[in-house]
Amino acid sequence: MMDATRTDDDASVDWHEHAYDLARGIAAYTASPLVEGLARVVARHPEAEIANAFNHKQVACKMWARDRLFESCGGRFGRIWVLGGWYGVLPAMLFEDGRFDIGMIESIDIDPHVAEIAETLNRTAGERFRARTSDMYTLDYAAERPDMVINSSCEHIVDVRGWLDMLPEGTLVLLQSNDYFSEPTHINCVASLEAFEAMAALREVRFSGALPTKNYTRFMLIGSV
Repeated sequence: MMDATRTDDDASVDWHEHAYDLARGIAAYTASPLVEGLARVVARHPEAEIANAFNHKQVACKMWARDRLFESCGGRFGRIWVLGGWYGVLPAMLFEDGRFDIGMIESIDIDPHVAEIAETLNRTAGERFRARTSDMYTLDYAAERPDMVINSSCEHIVDVRGWLDMLPEGTLVLLQSNDYFSEPTHINCVASLEAFEAMAALREVRFSGALPTKNYTRFMLIGSV
């Protein structure tokens, strides 16, 4: 029987407490730094949309990116930039994967509210992880020279090729877009993998592929500008 005195706030507190206990238990069982980080985020940032950031579609797309990146470029990188990094889930997945040897990952997002959450998630990476609040158009790519630039949100960029022209020639990139035209925030979707290839016009393509999902298809390119 439902307690009529319970409020929505009570239910929210219960959900976070149970989610925290569940994540801590799974982290203890798996010895996973990523799951341990998820537990910290649930405990310290109840406002974070971590369930959305770590839903099955998001995880599948990031696993696809991680695996194809290793196959195309190997696992050793000095510095990776993840643009539109949100809560830093992809860096956490890369750090946890023993195939990779990465000196530093910077998760860069224009939203000032996500950096602290990304730092919480990736705390076990120590100085190998940094969350930065910045606009991708203001970054000095030539001066800082990241080994790899990852942008999994090209559907949010008005001029993808114009942005790529800011990167020094030879920079490795991993790019994702989709054909989810009905989402209002997607201002530059592509209808096909071929259209994405034409838009990006990479100098070298090491991987080109599509990942069908229930509502849309995600496209990915790995190569150099």
